[in-house]
Amino acid sequence: MANPEDFDTGPRKAENATELKKELQRQIKPILDEDDYEIKATDEAIRILSSLKELKVKGIEITNETLRFVASLKELKCKESASYMVVPEEFKCPISGEIMHDPVVLATGQTCDRCSIMEWLDDDHWLCPQTAKVLSYTILSPNHLVREMITQWCKDRSIKLAEPRERIMDESKITEADKVCLFSLLKKMFSSSISDQKRAARELRRLTRYQPSFRALFVESKDAISRSLEPLVSPAGNGSAAHLLLDPELQEDLITLVHNISVHEKNKRPIARNPIVVPLLIETLKTGLTIQTKSNAAASLFTLATFDCNKVIIGNLGVFKPLIDLVEEGHPVAMKDVLLAIYKLCENRENRVKAVQDGAVRVLVKKIMEEEGTGPVVSMLLTVLTLLSSQQQAVEEMGELGTVPWLLRMVRTTNDETNMVNCSAILLNICRRDRNKRKEMWEAEIANRTISRVAVSRNPSASQNGNAILEKLRKHIIQ
Repeated sequence: MANPEDFDTGPRKAENATELKKELQRQIKPILDEDDYEIKATDEAIRILSSLKELKVKGIEITNETLRFVASLKELKCKESASYMVVPEEFKCPISGEIMHDPVVLATGQTCDRCSIMEWLDDDHWLCPQTAKVLSYTILSPNHLVREMITQWCKDRSIKLAEPRERIMDESKITEADKVCLFSLLKKMFSSSISDQKRAARELRRLTRYQPSFRALFVESKDAISRSLEPLVSPAGNGSAAHLLLDPELQEDLITLVHNISVHEKNKRPIARNPIVVPLLIETLKTGLTIQTKSNAAASLFTLATFDCNKVIIGNLGVFKPLIDLVEEGHPVAMKDVLLAIYKLCENRENRVKAVQDGAVRVLVKKIMEEEGTGPVVSMLLTVLTLLSSQQQAVEEMGELGTVPWLLRMVRTTNDETNMVNCSAILLNICRRDRNKRKEMWEAEIANRTISRVAVSRNPSASQNGNAILEKLRKHIIQ
């Protein structure tokens, strides 16, 4: 049977073609005239051209080349759109690789998503994920500029950001099963079998590492902390930390357990006030059976010292001498945790006095000079020394140790902004507190103009330090 469309008259076909050509003109004009044409315009043009081709009206030459031309325009636009949707690298979190919902600035000046960096810090990472430099403080400042740029970028592309993923777990949900498990494991800590104690300690370490509810449970359960550490203290139960078992695995697991449970905010005060815990950690710094155990003890002290009241408690128990001894020993496994513990404790002014009196300055200066370069360890050593340089005794000792020429040389040669800031801060403290060193600095300034270069640094802190030093030196010369 014939199709009715086969009997369409010529005028009707011509009329249809005319309408299609007019529509084609409307669709093709923005494609030819505008750079930012829409893909749907090319789709519509291709549809009209195909219809005209099917009509096969005399005098209208609609060729495959024309169709291919418009199709090429569509393909080009699709590629441009794909590029248009590529997320700029500066909008991505360096930890998760995803577009940032709440960008924040770290102590090193780098920007990360708040959720990701909080998880990073919760996992005891204290180096910047981008620069590997020490995070001298963990206050996170909102990066409003980057956030506005991301918001505008998404708005221009009609992109709706997904809700940020949840980071905080509900640590208050302590189940009966958790309690039964904890009491069962604590009971084994009184077992006469070392093998039972070791298995229980390893399980407690694992549970408190991965289950926040178990960390919270330790503060909810009376004497749980003391009972868990029973194998490491004297049989008399008098809180003495002098008696340590000669089993390295058991000791490491229980000291790490202390660190795990101290992460929980509500545990920090009761742990520090427990008569057993801090003395045990300090004794472990001295007589720990492995360097990892000593490092974990230092990490525990650092975590506890995030509370100001705990800084005082720990500082009054003679913590600095064993920490400083570990710095002098210089084992790479322990250096980070030991230096972080000293730094956090010395945020308290009285503790700075104790650290200096226990020989911290001599050891820090010696280790810095031994390193002869840059790197995370040098940055951490300088950061701690900067904090201590606010003390008069520290300045006098640095003068005796010939620290000024070394610091000036470091300022001239370093490419590390953090090191430049710390060195200039130490030099400023020396300049303020030791008149005899001002002449030495002024002579070095005439010879090398080291401080003048610091004063014009792009880093605001370094520039401020440099200008303050120059002002002090000029006043000294005038006098």
